[in-house]
Amino acid sequence: MKHPLIPETTTHAFDRPRKRMVNDQLIAKGIHDERVLATMLSVPRHIFVDAALAARAYHDCALPIGCGQTISQPYMVARMTQLLELQGHERVLEIGTGCGYQTAVLSRMCRRVYSIERIQALHERARQNLRSARHANVMLKCADGLVGWEEYAPFDAIIVTAGGFGSDIWLQQLKPGGFLLFPEGDAGQHRLVRRQKQARGFTEQYFDACTFVPLLEGVHHH
Repeated sequence: MKHPLIPETTTHAFDRPRKRMVNDQLIAKGIHDERVLATMLSVPRHIFVDAALAARAYHDCALPIGCGQTISQPYMVARMTQLLELQGHERVLEIGTGCGYQTAVLSRMCRRVYSIERIQALHERARQNLRSARHANVMLKCADGLVGWEEYAPFDAIIVTAGGFGSDIWLQQLKPGGFLLFPEGDAGQHRLVRRQKQARGFTEQYFDACTFVPLLEGVHHH
């Protein structure tokens, strides 16, 4: 079943809410990276949510995307993207494609995004969404994100969009100097942690408290 899209003729109707989102939810809360702001202003977030929720696509909240998963609130997407400090040349691994919105944002900020989703139905939907939004520099895979994507490692940055405790494999698949960013902690009590890989070991910094869906292993095919 094709994901129902908003007809092209109405997409400009979302320009104003999207601009408001950037001003009121991002700039007002301290997002200052010009490239992040420009990207959030240009990616059509309403394409990535169910048509029934399109009117709420630019609201300051997370929204359900099916399969017990959510699309993060715009601020959290911007915050995590800003913390990666992307320059444009990077190859980024994303663990948890979801509906593909964060993937789309990353794809406009770096050279290539490799994104893994463990839930087959979401993986298919993200593929459809990203095609509709015309993002070509993205590779998607339905697999267990905890094992990373060895074939394309090492990555310049790794971002995880589900909360829990990290996999050692992620740091192994990261280039020295690269950032691994993820919501660490027990169910519902997460904190953004950014680890930077060094020649030996890593350094880490903690940022916002947040709530993410749980990081799970294995693949879900239904």
